Amino acid sequence: MSAGYQQGYQQPYARRPMPRQHKVKKGRVFLAILFVLLLALVGLYFYVDSSLRRSDALPDYEGRPADTPGTNWLLVGSDARDDLTQEQKDALSTGDAGGKRTDTIMLLHIPDGSGKATLVSIPRDSYVDIPGNDKSKINAAFSLGGAPLLARTVEGATGIHLDHYMEIGFGGFAGIVDAVGGVDMCIDEPMQDPLAGLDLKAGCQELNGTQALGYVRTRAFATADLQRVQNQRKFLAALSDRATSAGTLLNPFRAFPLLFASTDAISVNEGDHLYNLAGLAFGMGGGVDTATVPIGSTPTLDGVGSVVQWDRENALRLFGALEKDEPVPADLLQQPS
Repeated sequence: MSAGYQQGYQQPYARRPMPRQHKVKKGRVFLAILFVLLLALVGLYFYVDSSLRRSDALPDYEGRPADTPGTNWLLVGSDARDDLTQEQKDALSTGDAGGKRTDTIMLLHIPDGSGKATLVSIPRDSYVDIPGNDKSKINAAFSLGGAPLLARTVEGATGIHLDHYMEIGFGGFAGIVDAVGGVDMCIDEPMQDPLAGLDLKAGCQELNGTQALGYVRTRAFATADLQRVQNQRKFLAALSDRATSAGTLLNPFRAFPLLFASTDAISVNEGDHLYNLAGLAFGMGGGVDTATVPIGSTPTLDGVGSVVQWDRENALRLFGALEKDEPVPADLLQQPS
């Protein structure tokens, strides 16, 4: 090798190590940003939790069923229209009826151990004893005494101690569906019901909030309310799956609208919190077993109208299993279509 080449050759400069002080500074900045984000999330949680609408829906009373294993929710869909504008009423096809009644009454049991949750529909025309009133349709309990009387009536009829309560109205339901970007449903036959603003084709499709509300409200079936409660359970399970999916929880454009829509839409018991609602959603997210309270007959009674009378023997089997936190007998479960 020539001397000239040797003189022109230069060794590459070695990268000088980052000063330890600079590394420490960058680490502190990262920790500070992380701490601020954590504080923001904690603050957001407490803000949303404090914004939940609460009422004394589950007060204690003499003779109340004792606490039972598992977690029991009373889920109520109200037809109250007081918080809707006329434009919203027209868009959702709710009509202008006054008062406040229950369109949906469900009992959700989440077991303590492994296993699926059980979602039981209670037909709103169920003929039961209403404390302090004559025997009547269970729907009347809500009209007469709101959530507390309905909860007490359900506990008396089922023997199940209720741990939590959640109520949602027409507009809130539609808002939550829209917040998660719609819910996929597979429909066997076309569904039309002008009274519910419903016009759906057969097949798998994504329902927006207005369509979803019509889907869970319509009773345009040969079996009327009995088919409707099946559709309500099917949709609620699909909505829970969508709300707890990674596509919703990891997407801030889905997660935050869902969070704020829930605070506007949902009313809970005084002792319920945001983490209880998360437990409800995730309790259903893995799939649920579904059932309708076993029906004995559907007579028409003077002064009351058409009612649903329970099959007492099988109703006792159903609620007895839930009371003991045991699997519901297979013959009482609604078979998937």
